[in-house]
Amino acid sequence: MTESDFAWTAVVRLRLDDTTLADWLDQALRPEASREVPRAQAEIRRGEGNSLELTIRARDSGAMRAALNTYLGWIHLSLATARSARGQN
Repeated sequence: MTESDFAWTAVVRLRLDDTTLADWLDQALRPEASREVPRAQAEIRRGEGNSLELTIRARDSGAMRAALNTYLGWIHLSLATARSARGQN
């Protein structure tokens, strides 16, 4: 698909507690962002310090909803796992 095929764009910016957590989340999400999906694409970029930026582009509102739900779920699960591993339930 070309850039013009994507009518919807969403940007999710995360500011995390520390650089290690930002690195870990980046590594956890990057393989998923690089996967080929028919109606959407995602890109992850490291921001300054402890931040990450997830950009999702989708062909239509249904694809955007599905992609956002999926990525936000993965982010939530990853951060909950990190908190649990650190004993911060």
